[in-house]
Amino acid sequence: MTRISRIMMASVLLCGSASIAAAQSVEQFYRGKTVTIIVGSSPGGGYDAYARLLSRHFSKHIPGAPTVVVSNMPGGGSEVAAGYVANVAPKDGTYIAATYSNQPLDSVLENVPPLPYDPKKLKYLGSAAQDDWLCIVRSNSPVQSFADVFRTEIVVAGVMNAQTGYVPMMMNRLLGAKFKPIVGYPGSREQVQAIQTGEVDGMCGLGYTSLKSQYPSMLRNGEVKIILQEMEKDVPELTAMGVPIIGGFIKDEVKRRVFEIVNSQQEFNRPYFVGPGVPEDRLTALRTAFMQAWKDPELLKEADKMSLDVMPMSGLDLQALLEKIYSSPPEVLKLAREAVDMK
Repeated sequence: MTRISRIMMASVLLCGSASIAAAQSVEQFYRGKTVTIIVGSSPGGGYDAYARLLSRHFSKHIPGAPTVVVSNMPGGGSEVAAGYVANVAPKDGTYIAATYSNQPLDSVLENVPPLPYDPKKLKYLGSAAQDDWLCIVRSNSPVQSFADVFRTEIVVAGVMNAQTGYVPMMMNRLLGAKFKPIVGYPGSREQVQAIQTGEVDGMCGLGYTSLKSQYPSMLRNGEVKIILQEMEKDVPELTAMGVPIIGGFIKDEVKRRVFEIVNSQQEFNRPYFVGPGVPEDRLTALRTAFMQAWKDPELLKEADKMSLDVMPMSGLDLQALLEKIYSSPPEVLKLAREAVDMK
C-alpha cells in the first residue's frame, strides 16, 4: 500500500469513527445525567400537572435515559423561569422551561419589562396541549352572564403579565367590559382559592382542562358558573350548555385580529423550550423525545385518569406559528400591545 493510499484509508477510518461518535454522542451525554424541567408557576396548577406527567415518561424516550425532575420557579408571569433557562442554566440540554402560554408572545405584546434574553433565539421543543380559555364566576357573583359584565363591574383574580391578568383588561379596552382585575397571584391554584373564599368574584383565562382536572368539584357542586368561551371556535359541550363564545361580541375586524393573536396561546397552551446554544443534535433528540412522550400509551392512560387533554404541537410547528404572528401588520401589533398593557 502506498503512502497516499494509507493516508486515504486513515481518512476514511477517521471519518467513519467521527460519524459513529456523533451518532453516539447524544446517548453518551445524557446517560447518568439529570434533566430538570423548570415550571414557571407554583405547584398544584395545570402547568405543574402537565410537567410532572411528562417527567414520569420522558426519560425512556431520551437517548441515554437520563433522570427527569421538576422544579417550580413562579414569578413574573413565568418570566422568572424563562429567564433562568435562557440565561443562567447550562445551555447543554439538561434544563427545559415549561412556561405560561403567554411567554412565547411576550416580546410581541411587550406586556412585561424588557426581557433579559432574545425570545427569537429560544428553541421550542413544542407544546403539550391546546386549551380553551374560560371566564368563570362564583355562583353568587353579581353577574351571571357575560352580557352582565357590560353593565356591572366584578373583581377577577389574575396573574401579572399572564392571560388571567391581561385578558380581562383586553376585553375592557376592546369590548367595553367592566372587569376589575386583581393581579399578583402566583398561579391558578391561588386564584381559584380566592374565588372560593369570596375574595374575588371570578377569573378569566382559566383553561377548561385545568378546571376539569384540578377543580372538578367546583363545577359538579355548582360553586362556579362558566359565562364565556374565550375563543373563536367553540367547545360543543359548553355551547350546548348555553355558554357563548367571544367571537359573537367582536364586531371590528382589526380587533378580531388582535383577539386571534392573543388567543393563539390556546393553540400552544403548554410550551416547553431550551435555551439558545443547546447543541443541535441534543435539540433534535429532545424534540423527538418530547413528541414521542406525549404519544406514549402509558402517558396517555395516566393523562386520562387525571382528566388532562393531550394535544401536542411540535417545536418546528410552534416556531413557524410564532414567526407568522411576529410578521403581523404593525398597526395590529400596536393595538395588541395596548390592549394587554398591564400598566
